[in-house]
Amino acid sequence: MKLKFIIDKDYDSYFVKDKRALQYIDEQYKSSLRFLKLTKELYQKSWGEINDDFSDYIEKTTGYKWFYDTYECIVSVIHRGISNWGNAPKIVRGWQENPYFARRITAHELILSHYFEIHKRHYKNSGLTNGQIWALAEIAAFALTSLTPDVKKFWPWNTEYYTDHNYPHIVNLQNKLKKLSYQEKTLTNILMRA
Repeated sequence: MKLKFIIDKDYDSYFVKDKRALQYIDEQYKSSLRFLKLTKELYQKSWGEINDDFSDYIEKTTGYKWFYDTYECIVSVIHRGISNWGNAPKIVRGWQENPYFARRITAHELILSHYFEIHKRHYKNSGLTNGQIWALAEIAAFALTSLTPDVKKFWPWNTEYYTDHNYPHIVNLQNKLKKLSYQEKTLTNILMRA
């Protein structure tokens, strides 16, 4: 799998319904386009340093190959991170980050997309709602970006399995599944097959 960073104002605007936010996006693209392009290049260079190893790591750890050869990451002026829930090989990442610090959240969004694709293609009759699949995908992404020794190659400065995120309603399940992972050493298998 290869990740290509792109600029796509239409896709960046797609998720926004508020007129003021749309106006902000227009203004940012007019005033900051050259910086947005520079950020895209810096993100691409940083991600390029880990792309192949990360891609192999996710395939090995989840037991599933990536469903697309190329994924696109839209560098956004408004969104910090968006996964498409397996509807297309696209994710969105905010442009105001250090290119090295941006790696982990970029990986998180890719894992969410991968998890949704796995579920859609192999477990669609599970009876889980999109909200339940999302919760498990989030937990899988937190686990796969922190709990294995491999992640120290990708972002050694930030390998904490954190629970102080924007989704307090999944923290109890997140902590329970983390405990299972230490007992069975298979958190990924539990999450991928849930």
